[in-house]
Amino acid sequence: MADAPVTDPVYQTDALIAEDIDAYLAQHQNKTLLRFITCGSVDDGKSTLIGRLLYDSKMIFEDQLAALEADSKRVGTQGGEIDFALLVDGLTAEREQGITIDVAYRFFATEKRKFIVADTPGHEQYTRNMVTGASTADLAVILIDARKGVLTQTRRHSFLAHLVGIRHIVLAVNKMDLVGYDQATFDAIVADYRQFAAEIGITAFTPIPISGFKGDNITTAPSANTPWYTGPSLIHHLETVEVDTTTAQGLAFRMPVQWVNRPNLDFRGFSGLITSGSVKPGDAVRIVPSGKTSTVTRVITMNGDLDEAVAGEAVTVCLADEVDCSRGDVMAAAGDPPESADQFEANLIWMSEQDLIPGRAYWLKLATQTVSATIHQPKYEIDVNSLEHLAAKTLKLNGIGVVEVTTDKPITFEPYAASKALGGFILIDKLTNATVGAGTINFSLRRAQNVHWQALEITREQHAAMKNQQACVLWFTGLSGSGKSTIANMVEKKLHRMNRHTFLLDGDNVRHGLNKDLGFTEADRIENIRRVGEVARLMADAGLIVITAFISPFRAERDMVRAMLPEGEFLEVHVDTPLAVAEARDVKGLYKKARAGQLKNFTGIDSPYEEPESPEIRIDTTAMTVEQAADLIIDRLIK
Repeated sequence: MADAPVTDPVYQTDALIAEDIDAYLAQHQNKTLLRFITCGSVDDGKSTLIGRLLYDSKMIFEDQLAALEADSKRVGTQGGEIDFALLVDGLTAEREQGITIDVAYRFFATEKRKFIVADTPGHEQYTRNMVTGASTADLAVILIDARKGVLTQTRRHSFLAHLVGIRHIVLAVNKMDLVGYDQATFDAIVADYRQFAAEIGITAFTPIPISGFKGDNITTAPSANTPWYTGPSLIHHLETVEVDTTTAQGLAFRMPVQWVNRPNLDFRGFSGLITSGSVKPGDAVRIVPSGKTSTVTRVITMNGDLDEAVAGEAVTVCLADEVDCSRGDVMAAAGDPPESADQFEANLIWMSEQDLIPGRAYWLKLATQTVSATIHQPKYEIDVNSLEHLAAKTLKLNGIGVVEVTTDKPITFEPYAASKALGGFILIDKLTNATVGAGTINFSLRRAQNVHWQALEITREQHAAMKNQQACVLWFTGLSGSGKSTIANMVEKKLHRMNRHTFLLDGDNVRHGLNKDLGFTEADRIENIRRVGEVARLMADAGLIVITAFISPFRAERDMVRAMLPEGEFLEVHVDTPLAVAEARDVKGLYKKARAGQLKNFTGIDSPYEEPESPEIRIDTTAMTVEQAADLIIDRLIK
């Protein structure tokens, strides 16, 4: 078939359509993007407002509009008119209850700007969902029902929005149509909110009277129902608010390294997203935390080399020197590097139904860094209603507190107020891999900067060589009555006859001295094992064979002690005895007391025992004698 002539009307029409599409895409590509959230109390009209914005910005297809009209008639909540909330409330449970449960993200655009809006839940039990939506937002629209005024959730969401670094706040007083567009009602709500906002550090906000249902002051046209209001409409404010996109570019260069890009021996680059500042060939950079310096030779993107790259761009940076740099390191301006520390104070929002366990090790993820971290008992919990600082031993679901965090190695960070990218982190449960908390770093603790390792001239290897042995920790774990202490004693006696230098740390003995201040709650059990682990490590540094006999019921804490020691020096010995057998022995009468309710938090009865998944040694006490068990362990140790 011959090519169509350029004079063909169909060809010309297609060409014009293609040109229009290209022009449309080019126009939208150059628009700035604003991420914002809507939040507030239940039934303040968040979903209705977003539905109205989508409708007015022509972002609803004809089939969606037809389905919306049909759903609105079926639900019948708006007297036959369109129920815009149904555009966003997609879950069946949300529609049935008339509430928002999950975070719903929607995209829309106007002639001036592109938007991604997150509709966040109003219920307190879904506060963690709200924090998820707020974590990437530039602006928060706090909705208030004009009939109800400032409520508990209004305060909670305002506090959380401020806590996660949102500095642009819109106070949208909604449902003005239901109070007759009364100016006095609006002014009273604004005054009430202003007083609370000042207490939590919100210095400025933009109040707008609106009706999400009727459309008043939503679009660019001012509403005739509020002649007393002379400020911007909501959409006009969203289109014109100055987002802090340039702030990050004005700061010092920071790029968390995501990947070492080495496709062949002739190329080595470091890939990541620039979180602040800019970088160009010739710049001096420093790798943190190692402190090594070098000079940038190339800045590369998928489209080729750049003369300069700025915050928000994903690049590969090549250096003049072969410096040690890997994922988790931060490439920074040589003259203005970020801090590194292993202890700091942070605000923590707890997002798990299981309470925070002080002393337990969690994974902490900050930028591209992942480290093991423990959370100390909260300094205090914050009551977001009264802003009181309350004493707390833990944090429950949706609790907010100030805590001290200790990591197993220094991490590179900046205070959250200066950098969201290097100041915000999440906590992950090591067992379930569930995200259990989100935090913002305030500052490093002074003791983290003032306490340093003292270099010692006699090494741990020299200590062990002097004793003609390999230092290690034999960690016996099992139920009470399993025979841990009996077998551990026999092992030490046999090693002593072999002229080995040993020391036995027994659970009961340690609680008479070092750990006499600890009880048997889950948090105290964790601290008990942490202290014993530190002592065992010091003894192993002295070249000893350390034998410990502790129930140590939680895998996370046994793994914590394993991580304290060099690879191969922690031998986990699982004294595997069925509960029924251990309880039948009941030498100390503890099971009997636990069954009678006289002994709380007893392992195997009302507190769990997490069996080792892959111990170095497993002892079945129903199939071998104490002597045989001891010989098996020594054979494994002296092989």
